Amino acid sequence: MTRMSESGLPVQAVYGPAALDGWDPAAALGEPGSFPFTRGVYPTMYTGRPWTMRQYAGFGTARESNQRYHRLVAAGTGGLSVAFDLPTQMGYDSDAPLAHGEVGKVGVAIDSLDDMRLLLDGIPLDDVSTSMTINAPAALLLLLYQLVGQDHGVPGSALTGTVQNDVLKEYIARGTYIYPPRESLRLIADIFAYCRRELPRWNTISISGYHMAEAGATPVQEVAFTLANAKEYVRAALEAGLAVDDFAPRLSFFFVARTTLLEEVAKFRAARRCWARIMREEFGARDPRSMMLRFHAQTAGVQLTAQQPEVNLARVTVQALAAVLGGTQSLHTNSYDEALALPSDKAARLALRTQQVLAFESDVTTTVDPFAGSYAVESMTDDVEGAVDELIARVEDLGGAVTAIEKGFQKSEIEATAYGIATAVDSGERVVVGLNRFASVDEEPYEPLQVDPAIEAEQARRLEALRAERDADAVARALDGLRAAAGGSSHEKDNVLVPMREALAARATVGEVCDALREVWGVYTPADAL
Repeated sequence: MTRMSESGLPVQAVYGPAALDGWDPAAALGEPGSFPFTRGVYPTMYTGRPWTMRQYAGFGTARESNQRYHRLVAAGTGGLSVAFDLPTQMGYDSDAPLAHGEVGKVGVAIDSLDDMRLLLDGIPLDDVSTSMTINAPAALLLLLYQLVGQDHGVPGSALTGTVQNDVLKEYIARGTYIYPPRESLRLIADIFAYCRRELPRWNTISISGYHMAEAGATPVQEVAFTLANAKEYVRAALEAGLAVDDFAPRLSFFFVARTTLLEEVAKFRAARRCWARIMREEFGARDPRSMMLRFHAQTAGVQLTAQQPEVNLARVTVQALAAVLGGTQSLHTNSYDEALALPSDKAARLALRTQQVLAFESDVTTTVDPFAGSYAVESMTDDVEGAVDELIARVEDLGGAVTAIEKGFQKSEIEATAYGIATAVDSGERVVVGLNRFASVDEEPYEPLQVDPAIEAEQARRLEALRAERDADAVARALDGLRAAAGGSSHEKDNVLVPMREALAARATVGEVCDALREVWGVYTPADAL
């Protein structure tokens, strides 16, 4: 079907010049959907259907978040993205002393299978793709999702979504780790093996540069450190006895989309090219799906301002356009009020509408890779690719991502960059509209969304009731089985997800399961904290 422009002129699905002066564009760039995937991982990209529109949401109790999810689905979102509170991210129950004051604040509190059932009540799990932003306890939340799917009559083979499960970046830029890096890699390899059998359509990891970018990483650092981490995950899976083409097609990535549109488009194109080459040349992948860098993008929260928050609507639109022109597979657009508090319903709806305007009112979906052949973007793509290769080589020279993390390399590089950005903003050399230029003295007051502090007590009451109702002996036996598996080494015989699922089904809590693993694996203390 031929697409037509507003002027009634035909728009080709894919553009590409004929060979000129011996330059073969197909050889240099490849075709969309083919190695090295510079122009996109699928031949038709958005000309067939637009990207998946996700909205990251979760706060307070599971019931409150469930209500927000239903509103987002009704508004037209194609995929849910679950935010968890800090205690859940750190593997603590809501009534743990360390959880005090943080329950439900930056995401939803999930303590048990009971909470997950409430969170997903009425959500069509066979139709909706769900992304869960959880890392150290990723296996637990994935298993809880699978158990709720079984309650709904949806088998694991029909469930689709992504679990972030990227622990290495936590040691670099974010801090919500639990176990030491090498034990964390063991757990991730077990997730790969488990999902291959039980959840074949699930993306087992979303290797993330987003959080490093939010901490101050440049686009080159973001991609290089992300791909270096990805190489460690591939090595861990191979060492566990998995074949590369058995697990690599389910790997996915997560990047930021900044307001610097041209460099961001170049970054995404270069990242695809680097990964395709790494997988084919270094790891011997043969399945084209193993070489595809499929990624989710989120607009840059760190670039939002509390001053004149409505201006963030313009920032988010530019950032979203960068992600789309760069070929993202799914996208979350931040709400304009997120620099102030959790997003309000109105702001979340406007963020989704931003994506819908791009998809259905602009012409960015009429042709694949609109920037292909651009002198500026092609040159920038080459430059980013070269710089990424150089930085990955530095990480490899240190012994790989885990050893570099233990030496503090990535963290120190990002901190140096972040300091430079802060200095440039403070001096006015780097313009931030509404902050250090074009400030307004008559801003309207803003009423942020508040999380009820009574939530913590409510979650504690629910946990007390759960522990009284469940079969305590069944929970104890299941946790003993988990400890035994964690002490083993066979990814087939001792895959920790199997006894973990039994414990969660018996209504063990997130904190109890994580504590069982803490007893066997210990906890990580960074070198600079010793």
